[in-house]
Amino acid sequence: MHSITEISTLWLFLVAAMTFVAYLNRKGFIQNMLNVLIPKRIGLKPLLFLCAVFCFCFSSLADNITATLVCIALALSLGLPFNHTMRFAVLVVFAVNSGGVSLITGDVTTLMIFMNDKVTITQLLWLLLPSFTAVMILATMLSVGMKGVVRIRNQKHPVQSVDTVIAAIFLFTIVATLIGNVLYAIPPMLSFLAGMAIMFLVATLMGEEQDQDPILDYIRYIEFDTLLFFLVVLLLVGMLDHIDVLHSILVVYELFSPATANFLMGVISAGIDNVPLTAALLKADIEMTTVQWMSFTYAVGVGGSLLVIGSAAGIVAMSKVKGLTFARYGKYSLLLLIAYTCGYAMVIGLSREPFG
Repeated sequence: MHSITEISTLWLFLVAAMTFVAYLNRKGFIQNMLNVLIPKRIGLKPLLFLCAVFCFCFSSLADNITATLVCIALALSLGLPFNHTMRFAVLVVFAVNSGGVSLITGDVTTLMIFMNDKVTITQLLWLLLPSFTAVMILATMLSVGMKGVVRIRNQKHPVQSVDTVIAAIFLFTIVATLIGNVLYAIPPMLSFLAGMAIMFLVATLMGEEQDQDPILDYIRYIEFDTLLFFLVVLLLVGMLDHIDVLHSILVVYELFSPATANFLMGVISAGIDNVPLTAALLKADIEMTTVQWMSFTYAVGVGGSLLVIGSAAGIVAMSKVKGLTFARYGKYSLLLLIAYTCGYAMVIGLSREPFG
């Protein structure tokens, strides 16, 4: 029941967040945002790095799922060939996961470690440099062989007053979710459901329901098959946690040093959700220094990017990009591992603590 409760709250949060993004995308807000951020003519390589910076910064402000939905929508609106779209999708997943590790509002595991007094907010900010460097390294590797210039089709969509109000409600919902969760421990699911309810009410009162495109229909645009897949994955992880399999994974701290074990935990988090892994480690009360807890925070926050099923961002990306499968994403696992390792080594290097 504990696992089902946690999973259902996350599932409802996904439904609310994806409904907001579906509305803004269909009304042309994503395209209009693209017109402002990207010039009409830009090379593929500069565009890739611009996408990396935007994803990294946006995920620090919004949750990973919302950031992924917005960034993937931006990438898809470019109309690039599939192989280039794949590179953008891989970069989005890695950049979104990397952007949230240094802020308690950006990643659940970071918040869990902070709430257990293992690190402070100012100490976490030191992770900005390694995580951003790792994103730039990945972007550099992905840009190899990319040539040509993209002409952005600046199609301005008419914006009605109700659309502007709903966009403001979406932004307010994100801010309220961050503030409410940090200060008053309000579950993000409740904040987003409240925001979605306000969106429905405002759209109805302002006459949106008179159109041929009713506001309630946007819930149908969500990929429920992907949400059900996500539900099954989390249930399996919950089962492993219930029979104490996750606790047995902590034996790596008996076999290796904390720095090496933390690196391996990040790799393991690509196949097992990082939240129960972090909870198991905190319950085990393993003694580590502040620097080691920071390296663990980076590892479990970024390591899930190594596989497409390793993070919520990967699952969302797979639902949005047609043709993005586990195997096709896996072709980039080596590049992702290199970027992840470079960032982790930088965390250790900044602390002047030996890796072994």
